[in-house]
Amino acid sequence: MTELVLASRSAARAAMLEAAGLKPRLVPAEVDERALDRAWASQGRSPAEIAGLLAEAKALAVSHAHPDAMVIGADQTLALGERRFSKAADLAEARANLAQLRGRTHQLHSGVALVRGGRAAFRDVTTADMTMRDFSDAFLEDYLRRTGGHILASVGCYRFESEGIQLFERIEGDYFTILGMPLLPLLAALRREGLIPS
Repeated sequence: MTELVLASRSAARAAMLEAAGLKPRLVPAEVDERALDRAWASQGRSPAEIAGLLAEAKALAVSHAHPDAMVIGADQTLALGERRFSKAADLAEARANLAQLRGRTHQLHSGVALVRGGRAAFRDVTTADMTMRDFSDAFLEDYLRRTGGHILASVGCYRFESEGIQLFERIEGDYFTILGMPLLPLLAALRREGLIPS
């Protein structure tokens, strides 16, 4: 049997796969996401395209060390019009990002890729339109105090599967896209590859 590897340390992505009946080994990818993101953005690549490219880059990096495994890579990008966001470095940056996103609709792009033997077998990107409510400064400060550094792991500075849901008034898109991986397209690809029953 082909081993399944997730090129990530994301607890949310691992939990998604485990809930779907898969038990991948977690092997975090060592790639400079920000440098790749900047390089591709300077080439005029869209945030959606970059999400897919980052997912593939992570899977490729891990595949070189695990050539016989099927490696899953996943990543997200966030855009508000022409403004692109990266993961906040600290709570001060998280505060500024959330203040800019509130009361507006941003796009969250989630990419996923499958790589085996250093060759890409599949790549897909899905998008969710996320409308934050116009929350008060007091709510924002309380949210930051309660969630702390945990939100720095999310490009949008929200943990959607927990208290972060309170930041939003409307969402158009797939739940799994928001959590960080287009799960349904991934499962379909794994079935096509014969790695899970069809």
